[in-house]
Amino acid sequence: MCGIAGLALRTPDPRGVVLLEGLSRALAHRGPDDWGYLLWGREGPVAVRDPVPVESFRLGLAHRRLSILDLTEAGWQPMPSPDGRLYVVYNGEVYNFLELREALKARGHAFRSASDTEVLLAAWREWGEGSLMRLVGMFAFALLDTEEKVLYLVRDFFGIKPLYYAFLPGGLAFASEIPPLLSLPGVRRRVNPGRLYAYLRFGLTDHGGETLFVEVRQVPPGHYLRVPLEAPEGAELVRYWNLFPEEGGNLSFKEAADRLRELFLESVRLHLRSDVPLGFALSGGIDSSAIVCVVRHLEPHLELNAFSFVAEDEAVSEERYVDRVAEACGVRVHKVRIAPEELAQDLGALVRIQGEPFGSTSVYAQYRVFRRAREEGIKVMLDGQGADELLAGYVSYGAARVASLLASGRPLEALALLRRLSRLPGREGTWKRVLGRLLPPALQPLARRLGGEALLPPWLNASWFAERGVAPKPPSRLLGPRRDHLRQELLEALTETSLPMLLRYEDRNSMAHSIESRVPFLTPALVRFVLGLPEAYILAPDGTSKAVFREAMRGLVPEEVLGRRDKIGFATPELRWLRALGPWVEALLRGEVLRSIPALCPEEVLKEWREVAEGRKRFDFRVWRWVNLVAWSKAFGVEYD
Repeated sequence: MCGIAGLALRTPDPRGVVLLEGLSRALAHRGPDDWGYLLWGREGPVAVRDPVPVESFRLGLAHRRLSILDLTEAGWQPMPSPDGRLYVVYNGEVYNFLELREALKARGHAFRSASDTEVLLAAWREWGEGSLMRLVGMFAFALLDTEEKVLYLVRDFFGIKPLYYAFLPGGLAFASEIPPLLSLPGVRRRVNPGRLYAYLRFGLTDHGGETLFVEVRQVPPGHYLRVPLEAPEGAELVRYWNLFPEEGGNLSFKEAADRLRELFLESVRLHLRSDVPLGFALSGGIDSSAIVCVVRHLEPHLELNAFSFVAEDEAVSEERYVDRVAEACGVRVHKVRIAPEELAQDLGALVRIQGEPFGSTSVYAQYRVFRRAREEGIKVMLDGQGADELLAGYVSYGAARVASLLASGRPLEALALLRRLSRLPGREGTWKRVLGRLLPPALQPLARRLGGEALLPPWLNASWFAERGVAPKPPSRLLGPRRDHLRQELLEALTETSLPMLLRYEDRNSMAHSIESRVPFLTPALVRFVLGLPEAYILAPDGTSKAVFREAMRGLVPEEVLGRRDKIGFATPELRWLRALGPWVEALLRGEVLRSIPALCPEEVLKEWREVAEGRKRFDFRVWRWVNLVAWSKAFGVEYD
């Protein structure tokens, strides 16, 4: 787990080495254990620990190392292939590297280290881009082929690890995070109006290849960027993987649960490979509890340290479930409690760490959990990210399942499910969501207005967005007479809406404290299997979410946890916090920074905040998005014109 960066220039630039060193320094938190550079000028590529002047500099790669596997010098990067043709700087882990190494040894490859980086290089030498489909892991890497004179910038299947790039006058730069790229000459800090609308109105970021900065892009999940060194501006995005569900409709519910249990245990087993201490993010929900319980099943004598945010508000506290798992598994739990004032103190630093705005204060709770883990000497954490998007863990998925039943001509089953869902905590408005999914597109705007969900609420400056060609519209959603609304919504959540944001939050929060965070629910085999199952296996006829996974975990996870019907997950008492910080929030929303953001209407924002704070209007995350946008604009000097 590391930080990577690089420059590819069409013509030599004497500033190249200095710029590359600046990129590396900006990523030091991602890899404090070691560093290295590849510099390519007139004399060809040379790998060095510290940068030196290079005549006719045209290409440079930088690596910051967080040592997790093979802590010796043999794992140093940039790493060359034995013949000197390939070089790689690599961020991530290939969990099945031991199995791949044995397969490659059988094909004549020799290894001098115990690192997965060397296995990755050998796999590319053997199978080229085809090697990517053999990997089980999370990764973002830059691989230089000196013979082809091509640089490959590769990102993993789900986008667990980040990879950003920007075009420069005469070249291209890339890095593991956005802020280092903003320091480069020629990269402006102009806001992306379309992405800004999606964030302010719907809380969406991180989907596709764009970012909230017009001039900074990201390699999408399951893609690589092929950069010809003779013409970096001609870089081409190539998709190497698509998320296609595996057909599993012929399995009985019990057979599906047994197979899912096998896949999950194998994934957790692979994710435990580490040469440094591991810890676990434990919210008390089914997903994180399952990881901890499976680890105890696989490793009966391993010392387990879990880290949990505990909210002071009983309505969102999961402490009793955390304690139940700790008791059942013999886990030492480190609990994090947060006062509202701490959020105000840390907001500026958190915004700079994240690089782009984020959706709610739960990101801060996660940040503090990782900080506590680092204080206890932990360098690797396992987390349940991705399970809710895969197994229909959120409230909104109930409406999608009802819509599937209606579209399949099963109205009685749909009505029965709707009644059951409406009695569960937090699902009282499910019938409205069902109607929203089934209405024709032409009636969607009217339905939103009637429901008080205008696409352009008065606090948004409609004319500013219109002048920039931004048409107000809801997030993409497949409407109409489909039979698999739930499956399609899960696919969208995994690839476009929810998961990409959550993975960014997790990566930045963990790496800010030099911790590698692993997510065992996100392997291609496991995800494809679950998405290929009948929808009723995922969201049961009685309204139980994650039904097949709950069954798969019987006997491993305490029944008190498996029987939960609520959904919390590191939730914070956000409204209570913001009310407690009322004068601070008021000052931010009355300040000069907000008034300099032409996308917002300052007086309407302030009016809305006061009505929310006084309980005269419904609270949602829009208030936090305003606060966060102000902090982000100030931290990065964002340009709005």
